[in-house]
Amino acid sequence: MTTPSRAFDLRLVIALLIGVYGLVLTVLGLAFTSDADIEKSAGVNVNLWAGICMVLAAAGFLLWARLRPLAVPTRDDTDTERTSG
Repeated sequence: MTTPSRAFDLRLVIALLIGVYGLVLTVLGLAFTSDADIEKSAGVNVNLWAGICMVLAAAGFLLWARLRPLAVPTRDDTDTERTSG
């Protein structure tokens, strides 16, 4: 028997960090990028596209953590494995 544990799921920490940086880049790309900056990057708003990709990656990590939660074995499981093996 296993119980789901979200106490320290590294996927959630990664999603938070990537999501925050992605939101910052998206806001910078939408509001604070000048035409000169876009011209330097061959006509592409790099901050906007990188921010959107990072937000989507964070959503992917959150979805992964939601669909496949961590399963920590209970004390009873470890005791029965030792005695039966």
